[in-house]
Amino acid sequence: MRLHRLEVTAFGPFAGTQRIDFDELSAAGLFLLHGPTGAGKTSVLDAVCFALYGSVPGARQSGQGLRSDHAEQSVATEVALELTVAERRLEITRRPEQSRPKKRGTGLTRDKAHTALRELRNGQWTALSRSHQEIGEEITQLLGMSKEQFCQVVLLPQGDFARFLRSDAEARGRLLGALFDTGRFSAAEDRLAELRRTAEKRVRHGDDRLLARAHRMAQAATGTASAPLPDRTPGEPGFAEELLTWACLARVDAREARDIARTAVEAAEEEHRAAQQGAEDARELARLQQRRADVLRRRAALAAGREEHERISARLERAEQAQRVLPALEFRAAAERDQQAAVAAVDRSRQRLPGELAEAGADRLEAVEHRLREELGELSAARRSEQRVAELAVELAGLDRQAHADDELLHEADAWLAGWYSSRDELRRRVEEAQEAATRAEQLGAVVEPELRRLEAAQRRDDLAAELPEAEERFQRARRSAGDAHERWLDLRERRLQGIAAELAAELGPGDACAVCGSTEHPRPARAVPGQANREAEEAALAEHRRAEGAREDADRELRSRRESLAAADSAAGGEETARIRSAVAELQRSYIRARHAAGDLHAAREAADRGEREREHRLEQRRRAEQRAAARTSRREALTAEQASLEAELSRVGAGPAGVTARAGDLERRADAVARAAVAVRAAEESAQRLKEADARLADAASRAGFENPRAAADAVLDDARWRELRSRAEARRAEQAFVEAELADPGPAEAAVLPPADPAAALTVAEAATRRLREASAVDAAARERCTELDRLSDEAVADARRLAPLREEFERLARLASLAAGTSAENERRMRLEAYVLAARLEQVAAAAGERLERMSSGRYTLVHSDARSSGRGRSGLGLRVIDAWTGTERDTATLSGGETFFVSLALALGLADVVTDEAGGVRLDTLFIDEGFGSLDEQTLDEVLDVLDALRERDRAVGIVSHVPELRQRVPARLEVAKARNGSAVRQRTVGAES
Repeated sequence: MRLHRLEVTAFGPFAGTQRIDFDELSAAGLFLLHGPTGAGKTSVLDAVCFALYGSVPGARQSGQGLRSDHAEQSVATEVALELTVAERRLEITRRPEQSRPKKRGTGLTRDKAHTALRELRNGQWTALSRSHQEIGEEITQLLGMSKEQFCQVVLLPQGDFARFLRSDAEARGRLLGALFDTGRFSAAEDRLAELRRTAEKRVRHGDDRLLARAHRMAQAATGTASAPLPDRTPGEPGFAEELLTWACLARVDAREARDIARTAVEAAEEEHRAAQQGAEDARELARLQQRRADVLRRRAALAAGREEHERISARLERAEQAQRVLPALEFRAAAERDQQAAVAAVDRSRQRLPGELAEAGADRLEAVEHRLREELGELSAARRSEQRVAELAVELAGLDRQAHADDELLHEADAWLAGWYSSRDELRRRVEEAQEAATRAEQLGAVVEPELRRLEAAQRRDDLAAELPEAEERFQRARRSAGDAHERWLDLRERRLQGIAAELAAELGPGDACAVCGSTEHPRPARAVPGQANREAEEAALAEHRRAEGAREDADRELRSRRESLAAADSAAGGEETARIRSAVAELQRSYIRARHAAGDLHAAREAADRGEREREHRLEQRRRAEQRAAARTSRREALTAEQASLEAELSRVGAGPAGVTARAGDLERRADAVARAAVAVRAAEESAQRLKEADARLADAASRAGFENPRAAADAVLDDARWRELRSRAEARRAEQAFVEAELADPGPAEAAVLPPADPAAALTVAEAATRRLREASAVDAAARERCTELDRLSDEAVADARRLAPLREEFERLARLASLAAGTSAENERRMRLEAYVLAARLEQVAAAAGERLERMSSGRYTLVHSDARSSGRGRSGLGLRVIDAWTGTERDTATLSGGETFFVSLALALGLADVVTDEAGGVRLDTLFIDEGFGSLDEQTLDEVLDVLDALRERDRAVGIVSHVPELRQRVPARLEVAKARNGSAVRQRTVGAES
């Protein structure tokens, strides 16, 4: 990966657009990125990281944190990076999510994050994608590194590696795990542990299942097994074999008990069959003896009822003779009923006739009806005229009512229209006033909101002004405390330096080399004086000084923040007093509320005016229709009056009398109907009398032929259906009983049984029930024995199957447990007790130490070599992640924590470069042509600095460009290619200088 061009806008401390040409800087191989503290040197590296990964190292991850506070709101924050990776020339442009002024109106709007990726192909830039996810995946795949790996390998933060040198094995393991992505090995450890737990659970489940099976077999074999259940614990060797052996013996005992029970059942069945047969024979003998006794009793009953049977037979014979006369009897009864009904109808009809017709015959009555019908026909035309006259009177009355209603409607419409025109002017005035109030409310609303913001800013200004003295006091106290702590620390340090000889002498022992002169003899060691300061007191004072200084800086930041907020609030309030602003806002709000209230009448006034116009149109339409109806009624009334006069003249000529034609016609119609009904009734009475005479003659003839003295005797001999069925049923029952008794007396079985001794079915039944109970008990014992054998066979088969399934599971569990313990470092086979992930990290650390050792030897002029240590750390720490330094001058191996500040820097630099090489190889051999080294050179002396720069210069052998981020002045004379970051009140800017040129 080689960087070519970086362009940043409104990013970090850079207010405008800054362009960096890395091709020009990289031409010399080594270039310097320098500038004062806080100018933005690290922001350049943040911009590179943001362009590649969409985020920056550290806590500033949000778009608001990336945006420059010096930039104008209309300028968008943007980073563009051009680079070559995997032989592809790419350009990445990113803009974070940020706020900008609205294009229309006031205020801010939020723009989403934007990312674009282009590639240079055949001299032309081609757009590839605008998707954040796709571009992120593409860059990560091309670089072969995550953001964390990139920040450790390309940006080389020295402070992190100084801590890495002094950290314990756990901290080193976390960093190496993140860089080399050894999570898969940790996942393998977890996976093996999970497999072991799963296998252990399956084995335990199989053991529990086998134990449960054993208890069920013991339950099934209760009372038959001669040997007790094995008392071994499941999982112990031989448990399954002993259980299966015990099950075999239990099955043999159960089968023997089953055979014994089967023999007992067969004997009980034979006894039960004999007892059942005896009980059946006793019941049959008792039944035949009872049957014989019942037949004899029924024969005696038949003999006692012979006379009653003969009377019933004679009565049935006489009723059969009367059946031949029955049709004539029914015909004569019907004729008599018809004649009586006809006489009654004649009497009722004659009551409605006048006296001269009360005794008239049918012929005269029919003649009178004919005459009345003729007279009624002559009055039909007059009746229709009379009905028409009544209809005309009703219609004329309706016309009068309509005329009265229309007169009232016209009067009401004229009165309403007379008052409408004055009301319409008042409504128009209300609408105009409401419209003016709405316009005024809209204007006041636009003024109220800014004034409310001014009032809020003024109140915030007053609150901040009240809080400012307290913040100033806190800052003064913190500054005095920091000054006092600084003085105490300097005083203690000076006192300690004055007595440093005594402190060094106190650490000397017999034969120890003096740290000053190197002598092993100490004739006159220095003595401590009263009040001498020691290291602990100085370090405590230094810590107190740093805490006080931090508190002073916090108080200073808080004071500046409050002053800036106060100035901003005062500017927003326009420098005006809060009371005046509040009074003005209150007056504006009151005016605004009055205008809103007045404008609220606009809708009601408009609707009232619209309703009035619609009502006016409706009233005018009603007037027009009423006038049209009045004209139509006038012509209709004239026609109806003429027709009414004509019909009344015609009725006067008919002479219907005061009651009228209709009354006279109704009277004639009622008289004709009464005469007609009387004639019909008289004619029907005459015909029914004739039919009664014929029925009497037919009845006398039928009774004589049937053998009865008179019709009355025949009628008395007739039986109704119920009586007939009763007597016939009694006769047939007598005959059936007689036939049954005769057949029973002829059967020899009951006769033979009657001569034997009386039977005792109850005693035989008792014997049979006892045999049944003994058979049931024997069958239950047999069924239980057979069920026990079946259950033991089934459970034994299942136990064998369980034992067969459990054996390979137990073998798998033992194998997985051995592998999981080995990977977790708890197995005795793992001599160093190293976990799998730690073993891999130790191998990677060994590679890093080997790569770093070469550079460290050159940086230290052959004195130091960095080596990897497999020694286990103290306590419960990891083994295999130790780092040691071999000092060639003394031939001893030292802990990295004993290095001085300058030594720690170049050792950590060598370690960082070695780690970069190993991570690069781990990432698939991606070529890293641009590296950055951040700070740390100020701790080196001149000779060591030369040697370190020689090592960095040697990196160009791989065609690499190395950027040094530092503000050490000596580097400006040693590194000709420089990128200077200068800070100013309106934002930082970059100046690029190379040998013989300046830009």
